[in-house]
Amino acid sequence: MARTAPVRETFDVTGMTCAACQVRVQKVASQVAGVTSARVNLLKNSMDVEYDGSPATVQAVIDAVGKAGYGAAPRGPLPPAQGCSQDARPSPEAGAFVDPAISANKATRAGLRQLVWSSVFALPLFYVAMGPMFGWPLPFRLGAPEGLGVRALVQLLLSAPILLVNHRTFSRGFSSLRQGAPNMDSLIAIGSSASFAYSLVTLGQMLWAYGSGRPEDVMGLMRFLYFDSAGMILALVALGKYFEARAKGKTTSAISALMDLTPKTATVLKDGRETQVRAEDLRVGDRVVVRAGESMPADGVVAQGNASVDESALSGEPMPVEKAPGSPVTAATVLRRGWIGVDVTAVGADTTLAAIIRLVDEATSSKAPIERRADRVAGVFVPVVLGLAALTFLTWCVIGGPDRLSVAFEHAVAVLVISCPCALGLATPTAIMVGTERGARYGILIKSAEALEAAGSLDAVVFDKTGTLTEGAPRVVSLDVAPGVTEDDLLRLAGALERKSEHPLAEAICACVDERGVQVSDNVSSFEQVAGGGVRARVDGDVVVVGNERLMGEVGVSLGELRRLAQRAAAQAQTPLFVAKDGAAQGLISVADRLRPSAQPTVERLRRQKIRTVLLTGDQRRTAEVIGRALGVDEVIADVLPADKERHVRALQEDGHRVAMVGDGINDAPALARADVGMAVGAGTDVAISSADIVLMRSDPADVASAIELSRATLRDIRQNLFWALLYNCACIPVAMGVLSPWGVTVSPMVGAAAMGLSSVFVVTNALRLFRWRPSVAREATPPDLSSPFAHESSRREPAATIKKGTSNMTTKTIDIEGMMCAHCAAHVTEALEGLKDVRDVRVSLEDGQATLDAGPLVSNERLQKAVEAAGYTVTGIR
Repeated sequence: MARTAPVRETFDVTGMTCAACQVRVQKVASQVAGVTSARVNLLKNSMDVEYDGSPATVQAVIDAVGKAGYGAAPRGPLPPAQGCSQDARPSPEAGAFVDPAISANKATRAGLRQLVWSSVFALPLFYVAMGPMFGWPLPFRLGAPEGLGVRALVQLLLSAPILLVNHRTFSRGFSSLRQGAPNMDSLIAIGSSASFAYSLVTLGQMLWAYGSGRPEDVMGLMRFLYFDSAGMILALVALGKYFEARAKGKTTSAISALMDLTPKTATVLKDGRETQVRAEDLRVGDRVVVRAGESMPADGVVAQGNASVDESALSGEPMPVEKAPGSPVTAATVLRRGWIGVDVTAVGADTTLAAIIRLVDEATSSKAPIERRADRVAGVFVPVVLGLAALTFLTWCVIGGPDRLSVAFEHAVAVLVISCPCALGLATPTAIMVGTERGARYGILIKSAEALEAAGSLDAVVFDKTGTLTEGAPRVVSLDVAPGVTEDDLLRLAGALERKSEHPLAEAICACVDERGVQVSDNVSSFEQVAGGGVRARVDGDVVVVGNERLMGEVGVSLGELRRLAQRAAAQAQTPLFVAKDGAAQGLISVADRLRPSAQPTVERLRRQKIRTVLLTGDQRRTAEVIGRALGVDEVIADVLPADKERHVRALQEDGHRVAMVGDGINDAPALARADVGMAVGAGTDVAISSADIVLMRSDPADVASAIELSRATLRDIRQNLFWALLYNCACIPVAMGVLSPWGVTVSPMVGAAAMGLSSVFVVTNALRLFRWRPSVAREATPPDLSSPFAHESSRREPAATIKKGTSNMTTKTIDIEGMMCAHCAAHVTEALEGLKDVRDVRVSLEDGQATLDAGPLVSNERLQKAVEAAGYTVTGIR
């Protein structure tokens, strides 16, 4: 029988207070029969379980978690979208999610109530217990010798309600202790209950002394009362937990903000009438009306009207996008101008916004390798602390004897309450949650914590060219025909084949055919797509081949003069495509794709991060090298067949590199999966996106560098948190044990409880600093305009007023240059030529592949050629 894919269920978990709780819940859930894996998130109080799909397994998980002393309840899958079958079963990958602000606010309110009631009794308890030490007046002569017994009873009456208010700490702590898995609650419960019990015994001795007529003994027994410690420990822990809950709530603000983007109502147009309905009642196929200032209630396609839409909430792109009939629109985007009617294509859980929220939610629920290591430490932390507390008590008893029993007791309790496994448990997930949500704010969707951590260790980035570094919208820039062939004949042959291809170059040729109104034949048979070469078929009975030089060589086509023209096109970063009919070359179609404006600055940013950049493309080497030189990449790998991309990524890994692959197409999927981190542009294919670890929603290569920067910032924050958590425990526990007592340095249990609470708050607050993270910018304050790389004239001209005396003898020269493809190339050539003495008014034209300048009588052609070639370009002539 075929095995079914595991079903994923999300549980809300109650009762967890520290990393030891998290480890315990994860362990017992993982041991349930039928469970494939279980991941517990302390920060979100949730657990993701993959299991066999049986309801009995879900109940077994609930029972196992309950037996361990915690609570678990399945959230259930998201409700099916309207217009979909109610019987449709959620996919195994479709986890449930709820607004984390709900649980965060609930935890904050509960913490506040616990703190308020604890404080109501803790403040007077502290005053009564510590007042005489600070010289504070006590009412009813409680500070006088005759009032000591009443004062002890008052402390009992004030401390008992605090223990009652915090009863869950004792139930959870002792329950986990019985289970053999003590946690932070166990430490607090043992310390507080031991202080209270010890004080009860002392109070009994005081009453016995009164009854025996020995009131002088009462004064000596007062110093053995620890009612104040028992109550204040719990109150201070409640204070720390409240601040921790507030800080943790802020880490979920990004997800909550995303969930609040969709409007609550929508305007439906039906039978010519507009009706207001709830957004959740929309169905696929409804037509909704959206006006300026309103948000899209669902995903859809514009059916009527025009508008300018702000998509920054989802993509991070600040510029509005123009929408016309046929344009797709996404839920939660905002109309800035215009009016449109939209046919709904997806609602509820099926919208792009829901997918983004689900992706962020799943990423924040996953565990990074560094967090798993912290979990292993947390798993043994509490038992070690219990052992240290016992060792402390025994050691002080041996050193001081029976008379020092109270000192031994005080040090042991201080060890229990000052240790903070919670800080260890929060160190990593808080930073990961904030980092993941910060990435989503800038259109960088990180699928898992593993990917977030791996991106920080990258030292090589491999870029696919088309659609990644270029805009992915190539166009035909020139046509060269063989004798006896017209341009329309050439396009007629090429168009007939390329209409059956989905390659971006095919789209460029088809667009050119349509623009010129060329009629192509529908009589196409035996169509074949040659990987890495081109296409071939029979058109009206003739064998037609369209492709690169390698394919022409394989079919035995002689190219003649077309080869030289192709080399010139390649030198200008154009892709030459040959067309042949019945074994004879018909002509050459040169296609070019614009570089994205941020491509070269991205390479510069990666270089500053000490990351090697590689251009991996199927283009012929000369074209690829020109593009690589313009971008400034470290290595160019050209003439790569689609099936070989994965092999080149693997080769880099075998050389010791940690590699990221950036791509957008189906043929990039194996390489994306092979890389240590796969990054897919958001405009890419579904296959590429599903194979990637990080999705760049804006399809902007600049986000590659931003994702790595974000990863490194997050890892830096995690290391700081772990360092603090370990340093705090390693430094404070020995002090609490009394190691520094010979020098008069000790820690009381109350101070220890306060320090423990502040430690957790510090860790969470440090993680919140990531909310200030912003992507860096390239050194160029304003990147050159690359919107038209084929027509550019440098504006770096020396004003006429600055031309020196004697320039009337200058000669105008024109240099033919190969290798220029963008504004950066033009700038490099301009800079190289202007650096020569007696050279003025340099003008560079990318369209003509020429540089024109005024040169003095001492400027030789050889000097001009050397200057251009030193900049990395080829001079083919000077006149």
